[in-house]
Order: sequence, then structure tokens, then C-alpha cells
Amino acid sequence: MSLRYLRLAVAVAAVTSLALSGCGRPTSEGAAGSDYPGDKPIELIVSFAPGGAVDTAARLIAPELEKELGTNVEVVNRPGAGGQIGYTELTSAKPDGYTIGATGSPSVVVSPLDPARGAQYTRASFKPLAMQVVDPAIIGVPPNAPYTDLKSLIEAAKKAPGSITATTTGVQTGEHFALAQIKEVTGADIAPVHFSEGQSQAVAAFLGNHVPVYVGSASDVIDLVKQNKIRVLGVMDSQRSKFLPDVPTFQESGYDVVSTTARGYSAPAGLPDPVAEKLESALKSAIENEAVQKKMTDLGLETRYLDSQQYEELWTEQETTYKDLMPTVTQSGN
Repeated sequence: MSLRYLRLAVAVAAVTSLALSGCGRPTSEGAAGSDYPGDKPIELIVSFAPGGAVDTAARLIAPELEKELGTNVEVVNRPGAGGQIGYTELTSAKPDGYTIGATGSPSVVVSPLDPARGAQYTRASFKPLAMQVVDPAIIGVPPNAPYTDLKSLIEAAKKAPGSITATTTGVQTGEHFALAQIKEVTGADIAPVHFSEGQSQAVAAFLGNHVPVYVGSASDVIDLVKQNKIRVLGVMDSQRSKFLPDVPTFQESGYDVVSTTARGYSAPAGLPDPVAEKLESALKSAIENEAVQKKMTDLGLETRYLDSQQYEELWTEQETTYKDLMPTVTQSGN
């Protein structure tokens, strides 16, 4: 996607969102009181297409939120521009508790950092409520590849900078930043190959032997590992993935690289404290619901609940990391 198109898409979304904000939206009168939410429905905006990990997680907790809050929770997809269209609509909504959104980082953190993307919001435009899922990045190779462990791949990439390529799902995505972080920490220059159509396109290129290294989320490769179609060399988390228990972390292999996708829920900034507290409590109960967690596990998604303060602190840490890596990512994305 060109930056020109990206700016146009975001601008159109901003105008549309502002036009809709006064049409049919419940007023915030009494929202800060004990009657919230009453019988007014809550809209849960998902900034990505139906069927993906963010959408699936949101649709699993929506019924539990309805039970906790006593009102309807409608999941609405607003995909496009790497999440910016949905995030623009979320942050343009009234901070009354009747519009919340599924937020995934790094997308929500990264998009405001690059002026060329024309984001109509900053990180301060969001009120984080809770984190539901952590999905660490992994790096893998074909089972018959000459790299038997992470060190052998890193050393080969250091000897021949830029000659080894790896998949990403687009410029300034989590995989792109993961490769930049690997280069910064280890000195290994693995060249990104961007597949803007997403994970399925990247997997197809890897399985077709068009790109020799796969970088993606742990949830992407669980079935591939079972089918012996990929050898995962390292997990970019502070702890091993419960889905890939035999794969060491980068830190265990001697490389201090942590790159995870965090998925949770937020509201527009300015949300009244009493409303925020009710939403945070409802989200905690929904996320920690045993039936929901089991379904998440069956889908290869690891539940790791963080409350609103912890979730905001994670965003702050990620923003610092990505801001430092942005020059490298911008250069390698050209």
C-alpha cells in the first residue's frame, strides 16, 4: 500500500467517523453514574478483517462482556490501512463507554510514530483497558535447511549481510521490527521480503521455497510444526511458548531480543473513571473465563491478562523500542 493511498484512506475514515459520531450514538448523560451501561448497546470496533486473531478473540469475549455488563456488545469490523481506519474511528468516538476497540500493538503504537502515515491520533488518544493475548514472534527455516539452531542462522547472516531473506506481512509490521531488532542486537542483517496481503501469503512463499526464513507469530506455525513443514529456531519472548515448549527463546540462545504482538482492548481517552472501572472489571472476568481461555488455547493463542495500568506500561515500553528502531525499519522498507 502506497503512503499516498494510506493517507487518503485514513483521511476518509476520519471524516466518516466524525460525521457518524453525532448520528444515533447514545448520549453520555449518566454514563459516569451508577446506571452505566443501562440497556444501551456497546460497539466493539475491530480494526482488522473478520476471521483473524484479533477478530476471533474479540468475538469470544463479547458474549461474556454482555453477561457482565447486562447489555448487547456488537463487534464491528473496520479493517484497512494497517489498523488505522478502525483506530481513527475509535479515538474519534465520544469517551462515554459505548464505543471500545480491540487494539493490537505494535500497530497501535507504531502508526503515530511515522508522520508519513498521517495518523489522526497518538498513543495518548487511547485509554487502555486490558490485555488479553500475547503472541511472540518466532523465526523458522525449512526442516532440511542447514541451520540447526539459532546461532548457526545468525552467524550465516552476519557473514553474508542481506543475502538471506525472511518474510514479513508488510512494512512497519511486527515482523519487520523483529528483524530490525535482530540486526541491532546481533549484527545479523536478514533482508525482509514484505507480503502486504498478510500471513497466508507469507506462509505460501515460505512453503514454496521462495523465501528461506519465516518470521511470524507463534500462533502462525503451530500446525506447520506438527506437519514437519518448519523448524522453529527461536521464540522472541521472555519465556518459552507453551505451544512450542521445546524451542528456546532468543534470550536462552544468548540474544536479548523480545518481540511480541500484544492484543487487548481500549477506549477513547477521556473515559470517566467510574465507567473505565466497570469496563476493566468486565473485561478481566471475560478474559479470565475458563471456557474462553480454553477456546483461545485451542486456537493457539496464549492468554496473558494485564490490567489497564500494566497494559499502558507495555505500550510505553514498546513505543520506546519502536521509536529507536524506526530509522532502520524505514530504510529497509524502501
